This record gives sequence, structure tokens and C-alpha cells, in this order.
Amino acid sequence: MRARTVRRLTEAGCIFAEEEARLLVAAAHDERILEEMVGRRTSGLPLEQVLGWAELAGIRVGVRPGVFVPRHRTALLVREATAVCPPGALAVDLCCGSGAIGMALAARVRRLRLHAVDIDPAAVACAARNLSGLDAHVYEGDLFGPLPAALRGHVDLLTANAPYVPTSEIDLLPREARLHEPRRALDGGEDGLDVHRRIAAEAPAWLAAGGHLVVEVAEHQVPDLVGILGRAGLSARVVRDAKLEASVIVATATPLLAR
Repeated sequence: MRARTVRRLTEAGCIFAEEEARLLVAAAHDERILEEMVGRRTSGLPLEQVLGWAELAGIRVGVRPGVFVPRHRTALLVREATAVCPPGALAVDLCCGSGAIGMALAARVRRLRLHAVDIDPAAVACAARNLSGLDAHVYEGDLFGPLPAALRGHVDLLTANAPYVPTSEIDLLPREARLHEPRRALDGGEDGLDVHRRIAAEAPAWLAAGGHLVVEVAEHQVPDLVGILGRAGLSARVVRDAKLEASVIVATATPLLAR
């Protein structure tokens, strides 16, 4: 059964056919279900959406069709966010998608108080399921818009895995992403930084003094985003991980700007 699955996945162009076959066989209760799952995968559906889960920083996160799939490289964002997040912190995760970052942070930071936001209803529903049972609130809306006003000036940690693919490069993405993930979770505008500009402009008003904004970005966008954050009054440092092929910027609010 596994050998046949490997062959079908290989013929469909799956690069990691052996590993995918192992996961699919383990997830299927019987041959009929395996056949259905393999059919969905070979038709182009992301493996994670076929399985119903993805892994981020050692945490298994539920995902559904039509919801952005967490990337392994975002483990760097989780690592750096954890490093600046004290126990009992008030955290906000913008563009939360499935809620993966919030789940990973809650597993690492004691007594985390989390607020998560996404503009996509499917993502909000998925995040609400994943974050249920935690001290978490999930909102549907545009960035800071749906957050309670009482949070202004009190946020210790602000995370945002915002879309950062330039519009002209969307068609160059793997077929899985182009066809099966929401475009607005990928498209960052002309230079990929449209959403980041909006976040940077508002972040100082929401962050507590000494609070941190942690964002993921492509390596070639780092200089521009550091400049954007600096002009917003945030002190930025860059963290890179060659193994994950990831770049993260940690920006800190000064006491004069945070309010």
C-alpha cells in the first residue's frame, strides 16, 4: 500500500513522496480513506490541508482547505517572540491565519494572554478552534481594527506574519499556494510590504513601553522594512537563520512612543 502511494505521489511530482506517503498511510484508517487522501494530494491540494494539520515549532496545528498553511521557517519568528515575551504577557497576533503562532507561543510562555486577528472568516474559524481552551480571543477584521481599545498602550508583544510576496511574484509561487491558499494571505502589494507599513504606523500606539513587534520578511526586503520601522520610531534588529532560510525583525517601542 505504501509503495503504491509513493509511486503515485512521485508521478504527480511530489518531491518528498516517501515522507508524504508515510504521513498519509499513518493518517488513513483504511484503504478507501487513503485512496481519497492520495487523490486530493495528487490533484494539488497542500499535504497539510489533506492531513488536516501542519507542524510549527513542534506544535501540531489544525488547518482546513482555504486557510494559509504555516511554514516551517516561521519557527524563527516563534523563537524570537518567545525570547522577548515574559510570563503573563499581553500578546497580539495580527494576520493570525490558523492561529499557529499563538498556539506555539502559548506552549512556551506561561500565563500568556493572547488576542488574535485575521481578515479572513475561514482563518478566524480555524484559529478559534485551535486556540480554544487557552486564554485567547480571536477577532475577524482588518489588523488593529477589531481589537478592544483598552489594549492600546498595553501590548507587550505584537507578532505579525503578514503577507509579503510582491504582487508580480504571486504567479511564481508553487501551485499549491497559488491555487489553494487565499491570495490576500500571500499578496503584500507592489514591493510586498504594504501591510507591514500599516502595522508599523499603528504599532507604537498599541505597544507598551519596551514592548516588541516581531515580523517575518524575505531577506531582500529587510533593509526597506528596517527603514519603515525606524521612521515609525521603532528600534529594529534583524535575526537570520540560514537553516530555516528565514529572516525576522524584532522592533522595540521606546518609552516616548509607546502610549
